[in-house]
Amino acid sequence: MSARELVVLGTASQVPTRHRNHNGYLLRWDGEGLLFDPGEGTQRQMLRAGAAAHDLNRILVTHFHGDHSLGLAGVIQRVNLDRVPHEVTAHYPLSGQHFFERLRYATAYRETVALTEAPVADDGVLATTPAYTLEARRLSHPVESFGYRLVEPDGRRMLPERLAEHGIRGPDVGVLHREGSLRGVTLDDVSEVRRGQRFAFVMDTRLCEGVDALAEDCDLLVIESTFLDGDHKLASDHGHLTAGQAGRVAKEAGVRHLVLTHFSQRYSDPGEFEREARAAGFDGELTVAHDLVRVPVPKRR
Repeated sequence: MSARELVVLGTASQVPTRHRNHNGYLLRWDGEGLLFDPGEGTQRQMLRAGAAAHDLNRILVTHFHGDHSLGLAGVIQRVNLDRVPHEVTAHYPLSGQHFFERLRYATAYRETVALTEAPVADDGVLATTPAYTLEARRLSHPVESFGYRLVEPDGRRMLPERLAEHGIRGPDVGVLHREGSLRGVTLDDVSEVRRGQRFAFVMDTRLCEGVDALAEDCDLLVIESTFLDGDHKLASDHGHLTAGQAGRVAKEAGVRHLVLTHFSQRYSDPGEFEREARAAGFDGELTVAHDLVRVPVPKRR
């Protein structure tokens, strides 16, 4: 199993279908698990995907429409039932605080876990860890909605030929990496910047500045494509994207792997979404998501 992968738990918009569960997306990022938009049925989908409550470190809700949040009650209660030993942090729009509280305490149960509420009020950095910086950007939907983005810190890639030129080998490589210089040789002399990986999660929204900011230079972009281009007016009226719009966003942002999801039940051929994204000019890796598919984060450049 990849140390960094997306596990898609559900891909339906508004209502589940026979083949698509409500939304739910688990990002495994090294030793952490980030659960995005747990819709109804997420707890069961996690079981089917081999994911446990112990895997969760953060729960992130883009907005409080039911297909993106009704699973919160069950997930939170399962975290407590299983006595998850570490802190779990929940991010969600501050304007929906009352919805979060209702879902958190929808029924009686015993609280055993430190669930930290960290509502989002505006664009900006939500958390910084050694593995990533978590950011939020406002989207454009009939109710307040935020998208999320993870950015790994840049690292260094050692260059064997330059190390050899300077006679640095064995344990000295580690010393140089830690200290920054060794016998007059600097880290810049024998290495180059290794750009950190970037992931973004964009759900219900029209085209807006937030979409572009979240998608910029992403290695893996998960983005809604509720409608096909022929229904672009319907998409705009209801605060959604089309497959063609998602494809153009990905192309202009330099995305490496595009994941389309959140499909309206009105369409029967999933291949149409890929065709429209391709027609919009996106030529990178592309996944038309289905329930329980696993998508690895692309290897570093």
